Amino acid sequence: MKRTALFAALAALLLVISISLPSASNALPAAQAQDGTVQLTVYNQDLALVSETRTVPLKVGLNEVVYSNVAALIDPTSVSFKSLTDPEGTEVLEQNFEYDLVGSTKLLQKYIDQVIVVQTQDSQTYTGTLLSAADNVILQGEDGAVTMLSQEQIRNINFPALPDGLRTRPSLVWLIDAQQAGDHNTAVTYLTNGMSWQADYVLLLNEESTAFDLNGWVTLDNRSGASFEDAMLKLVAGDINRAETPVYARDVIMMAEAAAAPAPAVEQREFFEYHLYQVTRPVTVKDNQTKQIEFVTGQAVPVTKFYVYDGAAGYAGYGYGPVTDSGYGAQAGISDVTVMLEFRTDEASNLETQLPAGRVRLYQEDVDGNPLLVGEDQIDHTPKNETVRLTVGNAFDIKGERVQTNYKPLGDSGAEESFRITLRNHKDEAVEVRVVENLYRWTEWNMLSETLDGAPVEHSQLSSQQVEWRVSVPANGEAVLEYTVQYRWK
Repeated sequence: MKRTALFAALAALLLVISISLPSASNALPAAQAQDGTVQLTVYNQDLALVSETRTVPLKVGLNEVVYSNVAALIDPTSVSFKSLTDPEGTEVLEQNFEYDLVGSTKLLQKYIDQVIVVQTQDSQTYTGTLLSAADNVILQGEDGAVTMLSQEQIRNINFPALPDGLRTRPSLVWLIDAQQAGDHNTAVTYLTNGMSWQADYVLLLNEESTAFDLNGWVTLDNRSGASFEDAMLKLVAGDINRAETPVYARDVIMMAEAAAAPAPAVEQREFFEYHLYQVTRPVTVKDNQTKQIEFVTGQAVPVTKFYVYDGAAGYAGYGYGPVTDSGYGAQAGISDVTVMLEFRTDEASNLETQLPAGRVRLYQEDVDGNPLLVGEDQIDHTPKNETVRLTVGNAFDIKGERVQTNYKPLGDSGAEESFRITLRNHKDEAVEVRVVENLYRWTEWNMLSETLDGAPVEHSQLSSQQVEWRVSVPANGEAVLEYTVQYRWK
C-alpha cells in the first residue's frame, strides 16, 4: 500500500516537475516527423494496418528520425519506411521502437544513484543522491548523511533532465542515410493490435413478425494506444490467416468510451476473397474510443418466424465407433421450444447485400408504440443471396417432451430405437413446430416407421445424420410424433 500511495503521489507531483528536455545523448540531432495524411484499414481480428505520409527534414549523411504518435501495440517487425522524395538515395540503417515512456515510476528508477531535489510540505529542500524509492524516498547528501522522506512529506521533486531512453509517447526511431537534403515526403506503414471492428445490427419487427426494418452499424474499438486524426477508414470483413506473433508493447490501459458518429456514405466492394467497406469522409478515431458508423439499411424485409424443438440438443456420437449405450441421449430432459427467424439477403427481400459477422438485436413495438428487446443472436459473414437464421429465445407457451419408448440391440451388428415426442401448444392459435432429431448412434441408419398422431408422416433429411418433421400443433392442444430408427454398424 505504501508503494502504491508513493507512486500515486509522485504521479501528481510530476505535474509540477521541472525537467530540462534536451536529449541526454550526444549523438545525432533528432529530426521530428511532421504529421501528414493517414489511411487506416481495420480487420475483424484485433488488427489494423496504418499507412501514413509525413514530412521529415533530412540533411545529407546520417540522420536520427523520431517518428512519434505511433500505436503502442505496434508490431515493429511490420514497419515499412520509404522516402517518396528520393527513394533511391534514402536508406534506413537501423530501426528502433521505443515504448519506455516517461512516468513517476520510470523516472525514479532511472535516477537511482543520481542527484535529485526534493521539496517537502513544510517548504524544506533536500538535495542528494537517490538511494531508493521502494517505500520511502531515501537521499544521501554530499556530507554522507542519509535522509528518509515519506510520501506524505513530499510536495515536489525536481529532476535535472529527462533520462536517455525515456519518451513521452511511443516512437519509432530510425537511423537514416540520406543523399538529398531538405524536407522529404515519406510513407510509413505498420500493423498494430488493439484495434478491431464488428457489425452491430438493429432489427425492428412489425407487429405480425412478418417483416422488419434493419440498421447495420460498424462498431470500431480502438485500444491501440494511438489516435488517428482525419483518417481515411477502410474495414475488411473476413477472416485472414495470420502467423503467431509476439506482443511487443506494454502498459496500455484497456478502457473504452462510447462515441457515435453521424451516418456517412459507406462504399462496399469486393477485395481479394473478402469484402471491404470504405467510409467516404475523413474519420477521427481516438484512442480508447468505441465509434459507430451506419453502413447498411433495409426496409420491409420479409421474415419468417418459426419454432424448433430439438429434444436431444448437444448429443453427438460415433467419434470412435457406434454408440451402443442404450441410455445415451434417451432422457435429455429438454422441454424448451426455440423461437427462430429466417430471412434472405437477396433482391426479392429488399436486402441485396452482404452482412459482415456481428451481433443482431431484435426489437418489436409494444401496443404503446415503444420498441422492446425480444432477443439477440450472432451471425457469421453472410454473402448475398443466402439465408440467415436467428435464434430469438424460447417460446413461453409451447413445450416439448421426448421419451425413449424402446431400445433393442440387434446382436453385435446394430440396434433399433424408438422415441415419442409430444408437443403442447398453450396458445389460442395453431403453430407449426419443426422437430429436429440427431441420429447420433452411427452413420448407417434407416427409418423403419414414423407417425404423427397415429397417421403416417415423412421426415426431411437436413444432413447425413439429422432429420426434421414439420408438425402442426392445434390451439390449446398437443401433437404426438413417434418414430423408430434402425442402425447398422456391421
